[in-house]
Amino acid sequence: MATNKNLRVCEKGHEFYKSSDCRSCPICDKENKPQSGFLSKLSSPARNALIHEGIETLQELSKYTEKEILKLHGIGPASIPLLRASLEEEGLEFKK
Repeated sequence: MATNKNLRVCEKGHEFYKSSDCRSCPICDKENKPQSGFLSKLSSPARNALIHEGIETLQELSKYTEKEILKLHGIGPASIPLLRASLEEEGLEFKK
């Protein structure tokens, strides 16, 4: 099945093709990827979902349940073990 990808241009002028309504620019995502910390371990969609929700620290993440995080667009089941491990490294956990 072929997907129809549309040419998009981000606010920085990068051109890219996307088939979904997601507006994030893959070029900007790569440029903005943190070099360290738990956000650096995530895929761009997962990282963007957390940042969009205002979650940029493990302390902020610990205020959410796993179920709440999974509801965010861009977070998939594969992200949860990584997030859980990052929380545990700091003596934190998801909200119960």
